[in-house]
Amino acid sequence: MMTNRIFVCPICQSPMELDKQTWFCDGSLNPKSVKHPFDVAKQGYVNLLPVQNKKSKSPGDSQASILARQRFLQAGFYQPLQIKLYQLIQKHLKKSHQQPDMSRIRWLDIGCGEGYYSQKIATIPSISQLIAIDISKPAVSELAKSSKRQHLLWHQSQVINQQTHQSALNQGIVPLVASASKLPLQDNCLSGVSSIFSPILPQEIDRVLSKKGIVCIAKPDVGHLASMRSALFDEVREHQSDKFLQQLYDVGLTLLEEAFVETDLILNQQQLEDLLTMTPYSYRAKRENREALLRQADTTGFKTTAKFVVYVLEKDRKTNY
Repeated sequence: MMTNRIFVCPICQSPMELDKQTWFCDGSLNPKSVKHPFDVAKQGYVNLLPVQNKKSKSPGDSQASILARQRFLQAGFYQPLQIKLYQLIQKHLKKSHQQPDMSRIRWLDIGCGEGYYSQKIATIPSISQLIAIDISKPAVSELAKSSKRQHLLWHQSQVINQQTHQSALNQGIVPLVASASKLPLQDNCLSGVSSIFSPILPQEIDRVLSKKGIVCIAKPDVGHLASMRSALFDEVREHQSDKFLQQLYDVGLTLLEEAFVETDLILNQQQLEDLLTMTPYSYRAKRENREALLRQADTTGFKTTAKFVVYVLEKDRKTNY
């Protein structure tokens, strides 16, 4: 077992001691010196979301939504966005980390879901460790199982590190059930954070980022899935993709780049149903509108266009962190 100064106990904020079977905090910040235990699930993830921090019994995406998203994403419909994220993160990490030890670059993916984007980001050569968090236990479980099959999990990389005499438990993908509003991480411990269609919490992102740290945010752009939304709703409200930017500027982040991704989709009935199930549109739309749209896809297929905007920001180099 070893103490890892990156992860902290979600109950008492003491540093964590990591092991393949159980994580313990060292109890140093607990008045009673209690070492809180967190078991490693057989899939390889760790649940760091205490019951008292849950807003519901089973927070996050449902199993049906997760499976629908898996089918849709594995079909490659959003691959252009996945590739663009990889390119932008690699580009800006290289610019901001020209001198320090590249083997110490740690990245956090907030709202990772089942890991379609997380696993791609983890293949960037300069990233030594990718921490993937989501409040949905089923989603994190899927990410852990997939990473385990590919031998990418944190405790699997420990074996590789022992062979190469490098620091143990310091590589690979670390899937965590955790809250983005109270990240189980030390201050200023990360080189980068991504949030792909997930809530933006500027203060917490700023807290965990190191100086010159990179933030990569993907949002639906104006016109995203416009034909689908027009068919589902009588009134369509456009996405306000940049409404959170001022809050990020206020905590000391600077916009480095803004990129746009657009891809045309031709969907059969099952693919359209999966897309609906993985979005809020499924339960917000009238049932008759949803069924009519699916019948159309069954007969002629359905065409729509996905539009995304990606923002890359950097933590102010002038901060004293």
